[in-house]
Amino acid sequence: MSKIIAIFNQAGGVAKSTLAMNLGYHLQKLNQSVALVDLDPQASLTLFCGLEPFDLKSTIYESLLLDQPLPIHSMEPIGFDLIPSNINLSGAEIELVNVDLRDFRLRDNLELIKNHYDFILIDCPPSLGILSYISLVAATHILVPIATQYKAWMGTELLLRMVKRVQSRANKQLKLAGFVPILYAKTNSQDVRALKAITEYLGQVGHIFQPIPRSTAFADSVEEHLPLALYQSRHPAIKPLRQIANYCVDHL
Repeated sequence: MSKIIAIFNQAGGVAKSTLAMNLGYHLQKLNQSVALVDLDPQASLTLFCGLEPFDLKSTIYESLLLDQPLPIHSMEPIGFDLIPSNINLSGAEIELVNVDLRDFRLRDNLELIKNHYDFILIDCPPSLGILSYISLVAATHILVPIATQYKAWMGTELLLRMVKRVQSRANKQLKLAGFVPILYAKTNSQDVRALKAITEYLGQVGHIFQPIPRSTAFADSVEEHLPLALYQSRHPAIKPLRQIANYCVDHL
């Protein structure tokens, strides 16, 4: 069965789009068929993959609000498919309020394509709004990137409340894939303390992955529209990214 993973954290700046792009690449390197869904109006994932959001005539917005087929773009040489976004999606939070069966709009769209993929990754917006909610309704699993900073891990209480809300009614099958400590600098004492707290506190809730180091190489690679492994094949961040992909294949 296809696994639909919502990459979600209501905080901004925690590298959700970067994680989605790189995890999608490593999953397809494990012979998994992969699609990525950009559900963020900022369209960072769309831009990272080399598409110009303002030039797109069809995006996830048209599928959610106008019942158009999902626009699927094949991303080469990365190896996965992408359903892009652009600024039009910013109006969806308001427009979906009055739409019939709004909670299931994304789920129903993905139902039409999920048999073609082993994994579908949803890059969620940095909010607790409707777009994030419908992502969790559509997902089989949630993966949480979390910066190794005090404020970041303390903010997970609101996130977990939303997950429980979805699990109680709209998607009782939703499971937590785990937490990905990210933007980690082992030479920074605050990062070390935050990682320890994340491991001790959130480890009781879900799996804690190996931290992904902070590195300017990520910004450099997305500027070239490439996952890190294709940009700098020996970078130390590749190992934890591969481990996440292997865990998803073996345990989800």
